[in-house]
Amino acid sequence: MSRFTATLERLNKWRMQRVSNRNFIIILAFVVGIVGGVAAALLKGMTHSIASFLQDDIEWQYKYSLYLVFPLIGILLSVLYLRKVLRGKKFEHGITPIIYAISRKSSKIESHNIYSQIITSALTVGFGGSSGLEAPIAHSGAAIGSNIGRFFGLSYKEVTMLLACGASAGISGAFNSPLAGMIFSIEILLTEFSIPVLIPLLISSALAAVISKILYNEPLFYTSVTDWEVNALLFYLLLAVIVGLYTIYFSKLSQEVKKWMIKIHSPYIRVWVSGLSLGLLIFIFPALYGEGYLTIQQILDGQFNSVVQNSLFSDYRDIGWVVLAYTVLTLFAKSLAALITVNSGGNGGVFGPSLVMGGLLGFAFAYGVNLTGLATLNVPNFVMAGMAGALSGIMHAPLTGIFLIAEVTGSYTLMVPLMIVASISYLINRNGMKHSIYTKVLADSGDLISYEDKDRTVLSMMKLRYIIETNFVILRPNEKPSDRKSDIIHSKRNIFPIVESDGKFLGIIYSERLFSILLGEEEGVNRNFGTLAQKPNDFVRLDEDMDVVMKKMNREDVWILPVIDKTGKYLGFISKSAVFNKYRALLMRQGNYLD
Repeated sequence: MSRFTATLERLNKWRMQRVSNRNFIIILAFVVGIVGGVAAALLKGMTHSIASFLQDDIEWQYKYSLYLVFPLIGILLSVLYLRKVLRGKKFEHGITPIIYAISRKSSKIESHNIYSQIITSALTVGFGGSSGLEAPIAHSGAAIGSNIGRFFGLSYKEVTMLLACGASAGISGAFNSPLAGMIFSIEILLTEFSIPVLIPLLISSALAAVISKILYNEPLFYTSVTDWEVNALLFYLLLAVIVGLYTIYFSKLSQEVKKWMIKIHSPYIRVWVSGLSLGLLIFIFPALYGEGYLTIQQILDGQFNSVVQNSLFSDYRDIGWVVLAYTVLTLFAKSLAALITVNSGGNGGVFGPSLVMGGLLGFAFAYGVNLTGLATLNVPNFVMAGMAGALSGIMHAPLTGIFLIAEVTGSYTLMVPLMIVASISYLINRNGMKHSIYTKVLADSGDLISYEDKDRTVLSMMKLRYIIETNFVILRPNEKPSDRKSDIIHSKRNIFPIVESDGKFLGIIYSERLFSILLGEEEGVNRNFGTLAQKPNDFVRLDEDMDVVMKKMNREDVWILPVIDKTGKYLGFISKSAVFNKYRALLMRQGNYLD
């Protein structure tokens, strides 16, 4: 292995001399796309093999009773893997950690995520966990891109580019939708769009779709799309409003479920609580088992009572209003089940559940209208529009929602309804929830890159401890100006901190006053610094955000402020000069992703 690494390092040195980074990124985009496609196929294959074994291969009279505990087993196995195999290595799931890595960790994602995301999500979803595979495979793909870029010693912006290529490859391979994979990275990860970004993303997404299709050719949905009718436009508008409001509900529920789960400190107790809760929900609503795509496919095939089938209410599956009411209950149960799964220790994402919830909502709306006799709506069309709307609202990614549904259905016939429902749902959610389900936590902690307020964003990226200046002459309160005359005269700073021997900050004194005292223009040459100390206009605590620091400086109209810790001990000074220098450096770092 060391010989192989050494060979790669020699190759990399040769490459740095002969191949420009711009062209090398294109080459690596091919590599990331191929590996990402293999990872997507592997994840889908593993998950569906586990699910098939549990549902079809086991022959036992009472095997269906085990469906109540399968999700618990899957989550438990996932937690055991994290605690026993990874042994304390940091593991995070979902899209949020990818965004955080771009914002705060120089696009560094730990290499174990390449395989850990696949293993844990296959166990979670394969055993019936009610979540999706798309976020884990996007995370795995992002880890592939990040680690390849860092291995070759590329810059931050180039590693970020490859990270986005990996995420695109993951989504593309999972859905066999290269265009949606590319747009996903542009909307969710890169935030700013430029033409140079487009080519590597296209390459990775296209290759991943090809590789995934070769290795595991199973389309997400089969459906025969019919053209939409202009007379149904009002109903598409109504559906858009309903979906938008529902996405706000789901986003708020996500925050509450996360709070509930955090209160359960023991990971194993959390597994039991969540596993048993999921088992109960699946017992009442069998459609919640696993990803949920099978139910949507059955609805698209015209089996409108499939939601009720195999449930406790299957005897009433031919009664339309029972089907409608049960679908609505399943919709809300799905939102709870998905959030319990992803917050309990299992690995999965809300990408897939968003599609299922949107599909159920679109079905309930169209089926309900048809029951009233007010109109005759094409149910499959509304199912697909609902999926696009839910994805758009929850993720704040309308283009991803539109093109994903258009690609997975194999037709752009519904483009206009998809655009209407996705855009309105997004606007409603954006009005009610400023940040998406992925970025809310980061926005609250100040770790989100936002180009709507670039000044505040760049300030939020600064860490105060890295720009503290400490080259100041420290004066003790029992000392006198005459005692430190030489140090004062030769200091390159015009401000002196007065600090106790135990580090406690007492105050400051400026060089102008000290020179005046030493020259006899002002009395005090025999006074100690404890009596001469001045209280600063304000001070900065180490844990304060840079946005707060700048507000203090502007409010007091000062150029420099002392920094202290929680106990009041002196740490140094923070100056506007240091802030501006760091600001310029970060602006250059956060410039275009490719020059």
